[in-house]
Amino acid sequence: MSFTASWHTLLEELDDLPESATLITPLSHQQFRIADVQDARVIIQFEDRDETRPLQRDQFETLYRRIKDAPGGFDLDRLPADADPYPAVWSIHPRFEVDEDAGVITQSEVVTATQVVDAEQESTDEERTEPDGLDVYSDALLLIDALERHDVTTFSELETDALVNLYTLLSDVQRDANEFRKEIADVLLARLHHDRPVSGQYGSVQRTSRRNRSLKDDEEVLERLENAGIDRERVLSVDRSKVDEALEVTMLSESDVYEVEESEYVRKAEVDEDVKESRLQGLKDRLAASEDDEANQLREEVEELEQRIDDLTSFRTGTEMQG
Repeated sequence: MSFTASWHTLLEELDDLPESATLITPLSHQQFRIADVQDARVIIQFEDRDETRPLQRDQFETLYRRIKDAPGGFDLDRLPADADPYPAVWSIHPRFEVDEDAGVITQSEVVTATQVVDAEQESTDEERTEPDGLDVYSDALLLIDALERHDVTTFSELETDALVNLYTLLSDVQRDANEFRKEIADVLLARLHHDRPVSGQYGSVQRTSRRNRSLKDDEEVLERLENAGIDRERVLSVDRSKVDEALEVTMLSESDVYEVEESEYVRKAEVDEDVKESRLQGLKDRLAASEDDEANQLREEVEELEQRIDDLTSFRTGTEMQG
C-alpha cells in the first residue's frame, strides 16, 4: 500500500474516533487527543497542558518510509525528541502497531488488533480486583483511611494511639513502596538510555551511574604505595573494629576512645497484621455498601490509587487508548 493510500486510511480512522479518545506516546507516555484532522496535518491537544500542536503530513510520510525500510520494525529510539506523537497516531492505522517492549513500530500485512480501549465498557464488564501480592496497595489503603479519620494538620492534638497507627502505616508503606520501586527500577533500567530522560504523567526518570570503590588487599595497597614513594605510615589509620576488640580486653571505657553523642528516635517495634487485615476488609465492605458522600469520595480516591498502581505496574504502548 502506498503512502497516499495509507495516509487517507489513517485520516478516516482518526475521523471515526470518539471525541474523548486518548492516545499515549510510546516513549514519554504523554496523553493527547485528536483536535482536528486535515488533509495536510493532524492537530493534537495534550491532556496535561493547554497546548495544541500540528503534526505535519510530510513528517508522517518520513516515518512511513523509515518503517517500510526496516523489516524488523523502526527503532523508536531513533525518533527526534519531539516526534513521539507520530508513532502513536500511526498506530491508529489498522496495519501499523507499536511494540513498546521491543521499542519498535512495525507495519503488518494483516489487520492488527483494535487500538481503541472502551474504558466505559471495561469498567462495567470487569470487576475491579485488588492486585495480587502487592503489599503496598493494602497498606496504602489503610493509610488513606487513617488520614481521612484524623486531622493530621495538628499532630500535637492527636491521641497517642492515633499517632502510633499513623507512624506504623507510614513505615509499612515506605518499606513496601521501596521494595516495589526497586522492582520497577530493574525493569526500567533495560529501557532507559543515559542521554534520554523519559517522562510520565507525574514526573520523569533518567538512567545514571555511580562508582563504588573498595580497597584491594591491605598488603597489595601498601606495597604499591611504597613503590610510588608513599610511606605506609601516612595511610595507616585506626581500625574501628580492632579498637572495639581492644576495649573488651582492657580497662579502658568507651568514652576514653570515642566521642559519644546520644540521640533518641522512634522505631516501629511490631505490626499487628491480623488487626490490619480485619480493618482493611471492613473498609472494603463499608465502601461497597455505603453510598454517602464520604464513602463515595474515599472510593474515588481508592480507584485513583488503583490507577496509579496500574500505571506503575504496566507499560502501555502507543497503540493503547482510553475512551
